[in-house]
Amino acid sequence: MAAPCLEDPSLERHFKGHRDAVTCVDFSLNMKQLASGSMDSCLMVWHMKPQSRAYRFMGHKDAVTCVNFSPSGHLLASGSRDKTVRIWVPNVKGESTVFRAHTATVRSVHFCSDGQSLVTASDDKTVKVWSTHRQKFLFSLSQHINWVRCAKFSPDGRLIVSASDDKTVKLWDKNSRECVHSYCEHGGFVTYVDFHPSGTCIAAAGMDNTVKVWDVRTHRLLQHYQLHSAAVNALSFHPSGNYLITASSDSTLKILDLMEGRLLYTLHGHQGPATTVAFSRTGEYFASGGSDEQVMVWKSNFDVDYGEVLKVQRPPATLAGTAGNLPAVDFPIPPGRGKSLESVQSQPPEPTSMPQTLTSTLEHIVGQLDVLTQTVSILEQRLTLTEDKLKQCLENQQLIMQRTTP
Repeated sequence: MAAPCLEDPSLERHFKGHRDAVTCVDFSLNMKQLASGSMDSCLMVWHMKPQSRAYRFMGHKDAVTCVNFSPSGHLLASGSRDKTVRIWVPNVKGESTVFRAHTATVRSVHFCSDGQSLVTASDDKTVKVWSTHRQKFLFSLSQHINWVRCAKFSPDGRLIVSASDDKTVKLWDKNSRECVHSYCEHGGFVTYVDFHPSGTCIAAAGMDNTVKVWDVRTHRLLQHYQLHSAAVNALSFHPSGNYLITASSDSTLKILDLMEGRLLYTLHGHQGPATTVAFSRTGEYFASGGSDEQVMVWKSNFDVDYGEVLKVQRPPATLAGTAGNLPAVDFPIPPGRGKSLESVQSQPPEPTSMPQTLTSTLEHIVGQLDVLTQTVSILEQRLTLTEDKLKQCLENQQLIMQRTTP
């Protein structure tokens, strides 16, 4: 099999509006919106359509550290240094519901693939799981002994992976709530972790300037990259599963070819540390943010049928089989050591069985339910506020009556 034909990624757009370092970015499913959070306490929702105005959401009382769109794109979660999680309806009104349970900075928010659950990570050393629709805290995972920087659901929602300043990455079973395995190979704080689209591997970034890839079934370290000259702050898998992008305090973004175990590109765009990076849901674009207060959108220019990636929602079978399909790499590699694409047997993706129109209709219904749930919650909050005020008025009236009574 010939190696894929790649063009250099190109900078498409950059957004200016934040007044402090950008901490996080995420695309909505349909690529119409891009959300970003900042140390300026604001959440911005940028419209990818040219000449469209951005939404600036105010609500958090301190730095916004993380953002994530729900799978339908109709809700947006954010976490903050103010110890709260907020769920927003990303429209012009920008109404939100507040989730409180963490006792320190919330570092990470991530929706489950079914949109029913949310996982959060915090400096209070816990990972917490919430019900999105019932808007209720469910349970905590509490084995880390230092700040937890990141937590993500697996694609099938059965596992959770977390990264911590205790230098470990922990794999959890969501149903049993038990820690399945701890990965202890990092030499410093672990800043970020995520699942490969196939769910068979995880990649973690660290303050020790490295990126490590493990198989979650055998727990074997598959790949180890030492590419950056400073801490790696974030990473994102391309939906095909063949590429990984990293953002580092050395101000660069790097794109890795996981199949060959080699560096493809180094991108210089940010003035100062690159703090966050994320591929769009199709992989056609990726966004990055930095301490220079800028959000940049890049075109991937990979030789991939993006429509198929979005429609099938599954990676090619190259990584879905045995761990041996992902070549073991300790980067940098001496010439000739990396496995070529010819050694990986790729199978065509299975055709999707559900008609596209039905899928779109179901997504629309789920989205409307999300918005309805959110609206009911906001009304409940307002009702509670009114009841509290009424109660206070009655108490004040009683006090006045007591004082006027001889």
